Amino acid sequence: MKFLLTAVNTKYIHSNPAVYSLQAYAVSREPELKEHIEIAEYTINHGFSDVLADIYRKRPDMIGFSCYIWNITYILELAAELKKLLPAVQIWLGGPEVSFDAEQLLREHPYLTGIIRGEGEKAFLELVQRYRKAESEGKDFSEVSYEQPDMAPAVLSEIPFLYEDEAPFENRILYYESSRGCPFRCSYCLSSIDKTVRLRDIDIVKKELAFFIEKRVRQVKFVDRTFNCNKEHALAIWKYLLENDNGVTNFHFEIAADLLGEEELEVLGKFRPGAVQLEIGVQSTNEQTIREIDRRMDVVRLRDVVKRIRDGKNIHVHLDLIAGLPYEDYASFGRSFDDVFAMQPEQLQLGFLKVLKGSKMHQKAADYGLIYRSKPTYEVLYTSWLSFDDVCRLKRVEEMVEIYYNSNQFTVTLPLAIRKFTSPFAFFEALADYYEAQGYFVQSPSRSYRYQVLLSFFKDVLGLDGSEQEVFAECLTIDLYLRENCKTRPEFASDLEPHKERTRAFFREEAESHSILGDSYADCDARTLARSVHVEPVKFNHSTGEKLGQQDYMVFDYKNRNPLTYEAAIYRIGNMIHE
Repeated sequence: MKFLLTAVNTKYIHSNPAVYSLQAYAVSREPELKEHIEIAEYTINHGFSDVLADIYRKRPDMIGFSCYIWNITYILELAAELKKLLPAVQIWLGGPEVSFDAEQLLREHPYLTGIIRGEGEKAFLELVQRYRKAESEGKDFSEVSYEQPDMAPAVLSEIPFLYEDEAPFENRILYYESSRGCPFRCSYCLSSIDKTVRLRDIDIVKKELAFFIEKRVRQVKFVDRTFNCNKEHALAIWKYLLENDNGVTNFHFEIAADLLGEEELEVLGKFRPGAVQLEIGVQSTNEQTIREIDRRMDVVRLRDVVKRIRDGKNIHVHLDLIAGLPYEDYASFGRSFDDVFAMQPEQLQLGFLKVLKGSKMHQKAADYGLIYRSKPTYEVLYTSWLSFDDVCRLKRVEEMVEIYYNSNQFTVTLPLAIRKFTSPFAFFEALADYYEAQGYFVQSPSRSYRYQVLLSFFKDVLGLDGSEQEVFAECLTIDLYLRENCKTRPEFASDLEPHKERTRAFFREEAESHSILGDSYADCDARTLARSVHVEPVKFNHSTGEKLGQQDYMVFDYKNRNPLTYEAAIYRIGNMIHE
């Protein structure tokens, strides 16, 4: 008997903890099942025929697919074709995308054998046991029937650790679960259905985190829906990670920032830069919207906490917004955007409402005039407050935010540019309109050419005079060199020829004294330094746009980078003032 647990992920770097959890739980109860339960992982970018052929070659007796909004269409097509190739195969589905309309799915897709609803560890074990019993009795697998009973959720501490075998997870993001459920009732989220929060025993958690630390795993993402909903649990984990930091591993948490107290903030403030990243779902700052979606959030407290975290300069902050929520029209969303932008996160995710089956938002869609796509991903098309034209425009704004803000490639230029507009949202709106007019949404500019596009935008839309253009050209040049030591200099950059002697003198002096770059380059001669470090002449104050009183130079150190933004370390010379 072979049961193939199958995952179709969005990218290779992702893994699917659900299928590994089902396997681990079953094998922990009946070790002999290890030889009967296999796991196969693919991505939605794999060729359909290749995945079909690979599963066919494995010749499973039963297949279990882990289903989400991003893969359900792919999986249903895959299952239909597999049934043609392997008529006797038993096909089971599970996961959030199939748990709330199981009967309808089975009617519409008769090639499916059944669906496991909700939490799957116990139900999957019972299902496999039934197949094993049928095999021992010489029965055909098609005779097995399983009506999933109501059962108590699994005790989280009894689910085995998923990563004892490291091989399948090499060079991939690892996902870890220290709690299940969520105490909040946000109407757009399926986590609101599981009304209890179950915690994994903290001693078990510490032991498992020690494994990640010892193996120097690059990144671990906690899948807890609101990691800090239990203060003691969250603090214990953060303190353990702080005390046992290996200098490499990054841990990602989804949190409610307004719940953080002084003790948690003090602990977070002590982490090595880059050790922790926090994802915070703001979704909206419209008070009426927040109430309507059953969200409990103190916006003022949230803003203050994010500022405190950002002031520490050691934690990557990711803030989320959702377009399409009730009572949020285009203007209101713009205000929410500006509120969140003012918090200066490293990442600002502008997302669009997904109307998930089983959620309260799904039940109340008609009340909100909420029209959404009929097929996954069930994304909003329009609402009583937001037209489809508005949604389309916000999609364009979203792309500008991704390219020019979330890329962290324009950190010098954007603050100066945004001051030319009434608000950050107005800036991204205008930039999106410019992209649309120039046809750049169809023919997307290359990454390097986006700097030139932004300069052209300043010239054409703002009508800058020559000196102002020179300021923005210098800012864009600085942004470019902050990321990489470019071999090809952009056309808009200033001429380096007049500064060659000063630059060479700097490298000679630095090779002897190490007074600016320090011990990182202690064994480097001037020529080696010139290959690893860039010196750029600067004429302007990049915060104000005003011309400097003297010629300065900016030194870019590519061996030492900001762990949050990956920008090169920078030093300013001329009057020998370090920044």
